[in-house]
This record gives sequence, structure tokens and C-alpha cells, in this order.
Amino acid sequence: MSFVYTPPADPLEVLYRDENLIVLNKPAGLLSVPGRAQDHKDSLQSRVEAAYGGALVVHRLDMDTSGAIVMAFDKETHRHLSKQFEIKTVTKEYVCLVDGLVADEEGQVDLPLRCDWPNRPLQMVDTELGKKALTRWRVLTRREEEAVTRLALTPVTGRSHQLRVHCLSLGHPILGDRFYAPQSVISKSARLCLHAEMLSFDHPMTGKRLSFMAPCEF
Repeated sequence: MSFVYTPPADPLEVLYRDENLIVLNKPAGLLSVPGRAQDHKDSLQSRVEAAYGGALVVHRLDMDTSGAIVMAFDKETHRHLSKQFEIKTVTKEYVCLVDGLVADEEGQVDLPLRCDWPNRPLQMVDTELGKKALTRWRVLTRREEEAVTRLALTPVTGRSHQLRVHCLSLGHPILGDRFYAPQSVISKSARLCLHAEMLSFDHPMTGKRLSFMAPCEF
């Protein structure tokens, strides 16, 4: 018997929608695209398809990451948006909570990454075989009583788990990171404290620059 996907009743948090594209605030714990297993069919893409009749994925957020994400409704829009990501004219900014008090006010992490094949989907720093990965960061606030720092992260490249691994490399893993943080840091939050707060790109049809802010829960 074939599996029929029934989307949950939870409404989509739509930041913007027109005939060409849709921008949403993805909740933490939801896949961007459906997985192969039947119990992984629920995803943001599946919900958009059920609500609007179709959706083409331009980029993804990790299941544990929340925030702004754009999908296309037609192939031309998809091609145009994908090109913007490729040539790096899309601007993305994330916020996160990391363990410990970060000493400097700002900086960058330039460490190449590759898949840690025996431990997939984990990624690892590899200066010989890794692909270039660059993240700029700055301190937003320090919570001294909690020994926690709130950072703004701007990824220049878009490698899998890039922000998680780069924060770890600073010596400040992200709270709730079940892949890379020690148990003491995982237990500080019921979710991964990583959120795509801002997304900015050129509208494929009008050329107008669009910027969206997604409300953050932490």
C-alpha cells in the first residue's frame, strides 16, 4: 500500500509570498526536505507543497536549525535564486548562543571542512582535503551569570554544519548541539540555539532587493 502524506495542522509561518517564491520561518526540529523513510516524510517542503501545490528547494537549513528559508514556485525563479547563492550575492545572518564567554568582540573562522565519513552526517576540519569554509562572527551580548555568549554569525560559504563546527573550533560550542557539544552543553537547552535571523536576495523577476527578518525564539 502506498504512503499518503498528510501534513500536520500546524500553520506555516510565512514571512513573504508571491506567485514566484515563498519565504518562511522554519521551526527547529523540522526537516527542510523529506527523507527516504516514511517517518521522515514530514518536512517544510512537504508542508508548502500541500498548502500551495508545489515548492522547489533552493537551499536548506539543518533539521535542528530554525529560521528564514526561501523556496521557489517555478523553475525560472529556482534557477535565478540558485545562481544568487552560487555567486554569493545572497546575504544570510544567524544568531546563536554558545557556551562560555567569548573574549574578543569579533573575528572570523577560516577552516576547510569535509564529511567525517565513518560518523556521517558529522563534518570535520581538514586542511588538506576539506572544502573552503569561512564564517564571520561578532559578539551581540554576554550573559556572565550563565556563562553564555550570543553571537551573530555571517557564513560566507555554505558548507554542511559549518556554523556548528566553526563555533566548536572557537572553543565555544552551540548550546543544545547534539552532534558536536559535550553533554554538559547539550543539556543547557532543549533545542539547538542556532537561528537564521536574516535573509536578503534580489527578486528574480523584479530585481528588487528583498530582506527578511525571522523572529527568534531564544
